[in-house]
Amino acid sequence: MLQKLVIKNYAIIDNLVIEPDAHLNIVTGETGAGKSIILGALSLILGERADTAVLINKSEKSVVEGYFDVTDNESFKKALAANELDFEEQCIIRREIAANGKSRAFVNDTPVTLGVLNRLTSLLVDLHQQFGHLALEEDYFQMEAIDAIGGTSAQAFAYRDLFYKHRKVKGLLNDNREKHAQWQKEADYKQYLLDELVQAGFKPGEIEHASLQLKQMGHAERIIQVLSSARNILDEGEQPMVNELKRMGQQLQGITDIVPALKPLQERLTSAWAELKDIADELSVEEGKVSIDPEVMDELQQRVDIGYKLFKKHSVNSTDELLELQARLEEELKTTQDINNAIERLAKEEDELYKGLLDEGGKLSVKRKKTIPGFVQKMNELLVLVGMPNARFEARIETIQPGLHGTDSVQFLLDANKSGQMLSLQKAASGGEMSRIMLCLKSLTAKALHMPTLIFDEVDTGISGEAARQVGVLLRDLSAYHQVICITHQPQVAAKGSRHFYVFKQADKTGKLATSVKTLETPERILAIARMIGGEQPSEAAINNARELVEV
Repeated sequence: MLQKLVIKNYAIIDNLVIEPDAHLNIVTGETGAGKSIILGALSLILGERADTAVLINKSEKSVVEGYFDVTDNESFKKALAANELDFEEQCIIRREIAANGKSRAFVNDTPVTLGVLNRLTSLLVDLHQQFGHLALEEDYFQMEAIDAIGGTSAQAFAYRDLFYKHRKVKGLLNDNREKHAQWQKEADYKQYLLDELVQAGFKPGEIEHASLQLKQMGHAERIIQVLSSARNILDEGEQPMVNELKRMGQQLQGITDIVPALKPLQERLTSAWAELKDIADELSVEEGKVSIDPEVMDELQQRVDIGYKLFKKHSVNSTDELLELQARLEEELKTTQDINNAIERLAKEEDELYKGLLDEGGKLSVKRKKTIPGFVQKMNELLVLVGMPNARFEARIETIQPGLHGTDSVQFLLDANKSGQMLSLQKAASGGEMSRIMLCLKSLTAKALHMPTLIFDEVDTGISGEAARQVGVLLRDLSAYHQVICITHQPQVAAKGSRHFYVFKQADKTGKLATSVKTLETPERILAIARMIGGEQPSEAAINNARELVEV
């Protein structure tokens, strides 16, 4: 709800404050007094483009501020959160225009772009000049009106929850199918690489070990010669070192009882003999391991060639890296199977949800179609009351594939002048007629729908008498559920207001004219309405008529 509108330095407005109440706020005044200028200023905080031509005093900036009570506006709360803006129960929307043409917008003192401002304020103010026509072009608004009148809003919300769930599952299914398609392109090649590694069948460190073996076999004769020579010196020559050490140790042992100091030397010599004897044995074993078998060499060479080829192919340097690659490929190919399983599961879930959409959408459609005749009848009755007796309203509903709003598509049509041709409202109705159509629609949906502050600019243009009175009655009834602001020239409409603002021009001390607004008390309201009936100097009859209108 708009609690206060502050306008400074805008066109012929120097400083203006308007504080509407929660119900029907009437704005009247002579042509040219500044009513449209007030709407123009309001449009700035709704996201309209700024123009420096509106600045009176070029040395000061123009400021328009709107103070809104958003305590129960859940949609607005969500929109603030979506734009990372803090929520406060009173939201202040401010627009500033500098003399250099720069314009800035703020929500609770936080700068925002015009796009964000427009989206947010569309949840706060419904100015029929901007919103009314657009709403009727949107299938959502028309379907929401049908659901509100038919009492199917809760069922429609439940359907939408199911729709969003189906869309989420379908999105996951499509993502997995895209992944699968991508994996499928690579799967055959990866399988080929894996098969090649599995067929090679390398064990950890095998290629390095085989390479070392080949190197040893390439030098087998020299290795055998060196090992044999060392072994001969130690254990098999004419005077084996091992035997000589053994003999020396025995000799020393024979005199240790005479020279005790030799006992440690004899023990060291015995230990050296044992060590050399062990070395000689190990040399013999190593000599036995050296092979020069051509078949073995050929087999090893083949394994090494395969290994180095795979090293180069996969840009790795060891057998262990090849085995890591093999494990990775196995895991990735297993993931492909996991995707297949996920696709199967999601496809089944998506199918079940889609059947649910068809079922719930069908039930919702049946109720909507039952609502249409009564809704159309009420609309045509209201159109007659608001001065459109020759108009014929129609709502057509068609079955479509499940969408956000169900399995229905609805279109509002109008024959404004008994032409026999039903056209969309945008083509069939004039601006004034469109405003009255919107008023009729909103009056029928007022109880069920949450709507922002509703602003009607001369909704009663082109009508008078009983039709104007009926417009006033609809506005008053609508204001029982929503804040309404209406600019009017009709006394029958003005008399229905709960608060009356009178817009006028007055000169300051310098003689410069500026727009002012006065909140009228009951006696002043009666006089203002009497002037709307009988001119600047209303007769007693006009005053009595005005009093009667106000008191009814």
